[in-house]
Amino acid sequence: MISIKPTQHLTGVTVSGDVHDFQELYDALHDIVGEESEYPHYDAVRIRVLGVCYDIRHAIMGNRGAKHVPNGLDRDGMKYLSITGSEMNIYLTFEVLLPEMIFVSYALNDFIHLYERNNKTHAWNATSMAVRKFQSTFATCLEETLPEKKFAQLKKYFMTSNRWDLTKYEGYMTQYVDTLNIKFIHMDQEKREKNISIFAKRLAEKDHRYMQVFHEIHDIARENGVHPDEIRPIEQYPDDYEW
Repeated sequence: MISIKPTQHLTGVTVSGDVHDFQELYDALHDIVGEESEYPHYDAVRIRVLGVCYDIRHAIMGNRGAKHVPNGLDRDGMKYLSITGSEMNIYLTFEVLLPEMIFVSYALNDFIHLYERNNKTHAWNATSMAVRKFQSTFATCLEETLPEKKFAQLKKYFMTSNRWDLTKYEGYMTQYVDTLNIKFIHMDQEKREKNISIFAKRLAEKDHRYMQVFHEIHDIARENGVHPDEIRPIEQYPDDYEW
């Protein structure tokens, strides 16, 4: 079962699960975003979801983290079942920055809509349900982390990004996500907690801050004769930071 918990300094979240959980999520995310250029106006957004897939794959390969968790069987239980073994399971782990996780969770609504429409499948299909479970687990993490009033403010943005008549993130300038990620990293823990719902709002609404980045990216791309997706933010991610 996938678990998502805040990191120690609230810089991001730790996603954990056994190898089967991670393989199911990896396959579902890959299926939901489609093949390269299948949704050409979502190429940059697709890359952000595949970034999570990259971490899942490396976690499965043993290149991220791991922890022991109780498996629910103690010695008496194993004796009753006439089996022997460990009382602990190994869960694999990886981290995702909080603004990144919020954005990916929002964008997955668009991909679920596109997947179900293009594949003429039903809302209970296994792929959509695996992705929805991932979103739900992240929402539970936020609910357990934030004060009640802060989470109440944030919930409406989950609802806004879940309108089935809209594809909110078509053509989205994902450089804006990088801008918010970098800004979030440079905050202290107290400020991060206060800003989670604010960043969630900014990622759900294309406000003047997003539009400024949008126009700047398009202007630079036009001047250099390249696609806007090829333009990277001027500010760089720090080489190292505390999770």
